[in-house]
Amino acid sequence: MSILIIKNANIITLDQHNTKAKSLLVRNGIIEKIWDKTEPDYSEVPNSPDIEIKDLKGAALLPGFIDTHSHLLMYGQMLNYVDCRSPRNKNIGDIKGEIAERAGKAKPGEWIMGWGYDDTLLEDKRHPNRSDLDQAAPDNPVFIRHISGHFGAANSKALELAGIDESISNPHGGYFTRDDNGRLDGVIHEIPALEFIFPVLPSPSSDEQIKNIGNAAEVYLSQGITTCTDAGVGLDRGIEELNAHIAAINSGKNPMNMRLMILHHLLREGSAFSGYTADQLDLELKRRTKNRVSLDSAKLFQDGSIQGLTGALREPYHCDESVYGELLHDQDSFAEEMMDLHNRGFRIAIHGNGDRAIGSILEAFDYVLSKSPMEDHRHRIEHVQTAGREDLDAMQRLGVAASFFINHVYFWGDRHRRIFLGEKRAARINPLADAVDRNLLFTLHSDCPITPISPLFSIWAAVNRVTLEGDVLGKNQKIEVLDALKAMTSYGAALNFEEDSAGTIEEGKRGDFVVLDADPLTCPAMELKDIPILATIISGKVVWENTENAYTHS
Repeated sequence: MSILIIKNANIITLDQHNTKAKSLLVRNGIIEKIWDKTEPDYSEVPNSPDIEIKDLKGAALLPGFIDTHSHLLMYGQMLNYVDCRSPRNKNIGDIKGEIAERAGKAKPGEWIMGWGYDDTLLEDKRHPNRSDLDQAAPDNPVFIRHISGHFGAANSKALELAGIDESISNPHGGYFTRDDNGRLDGVIHEIPALEFIFPVLPSPSSDEQIKNIGNAAEVYLSQGITTCTDAGVGLDRGIEELNAHIAAINSGKNPMNMRLMILHHLLREGSAFSGYTADQLDLELKRRTKNRVSLDSAKLFQDGSIQGLTGALREPYHCDESVYGELLHDQDSFAEEMMDLHNRGFRIAIHGNGDRAIGSILEAFDYVLSKSPMEDHRHRIEHVQTAGREDLDAMQRLGVAASFFINHVYFWGDRHRRIFLGEKRAARINPLADAVDRNLLFTLHSDCPITPISPLFSIWAAVNRVTLEGDVLGKNQKIEVLDALKAMTSYGAALNFEEDSAGTIEEGKRGDFVVLDADPLTCPAMELKDIPILATIISGKVVWENTENAYTHS
């Protein structure tokens, strides 16, 4: 019997009544007692040789943050790649220099992988191309991935290994760009086209995958995250990614509560989980991990990204009136695949950035639910970047939840306004206030590694809506701190069907907590993202602690 006592704390329970408390007891991972006094009533504490007492010295204790959409495994891999992000790299020449430096340490023929470039932030205002990468590493295959994850660039050796030659045709929903002479320039747009190169990219060993996930998990824990949903398991390497998650959990390298969105192609006939019901797959995941990993949903995509001009919009892009973006699936086949998944019991999560894609998703959900009604399905749309009021009304009517990629406001808001969407549409991206007004179930996310993992940053972005250049984008869509906190805690638990066991600090729920150096409900709104995180606790066990800044309150 293990017992954790937390005392002298500012406990922000985030329960239905927003109750405050000062001390609590966790036994065997479950909150058993909560007291409104700095010292617990020790007469109510069971006798046990395994008791840990934490004096928080007035620090804030909140429910652990619940990350409902990021890419933990991908992030772990990319920590080993060449960092192509800006402002570190001001231009393509800088990226070439980084790649050349890595290639100088590699053997001929060894893959050079990079990630994070953003053509709109580079002085060149274009993607690195085949010629650039050939010059940087003539003896090595090179592939670098765009910060959005929706594009990439390959050199000649990489294209050759992937069997991508001049005869290739563009797949539906993706394309290979060509230079003025009609020759492939190595830039690959969207997942259907990227799938041609994914199979030949270097595949880490099982031990390397476990290490990668462990490294990523350490970063997540340092941000107060206790539950994580990997939002694209199977995207790059199929079932190998699911097995890597299970191995990382069983090895102890990842102590978080894990949920997996399984790519829909792994659930189709003839695939790894053909014929599985959601209950059967969830049971298998739990059996293989002693209940540490759960099924979250089946994952589909219906468009690309706004910054890549592949998000499907109802009105043309601000920078090019001939471009509207493209739906990835025709409506009939899309709805039928969703019907199959729905009838097998899967909660469905669908990537939708553009408003036309969001409308298509909602039309399909309407079809599915009219043919096969389900009371509490909690189907969801991911990113929901440009949802209009009519889309949010439909979500309310259908009971569809939203996971908003709120970090877009800061990282891309200025460019959305100037380049991609124009002033009016940009001001409405991630319409959180409209979601609150409609009482929609919604959460916030970073989509890490697309943007850095930090729930406090996402909360800050939702409350302030400040862009990289310091402007406020869509002040009418700001939300209150309490709503933003709940979007990272109790609403996340509800989205995960875990509202009875997580998301608030109440007796009978898991002892999952984050310790903060300041009270987010009273600190200045612009300082929310900078609150030091002091500790992360999962099931009553301290899994991460800030040794430089721990419990300094008096």
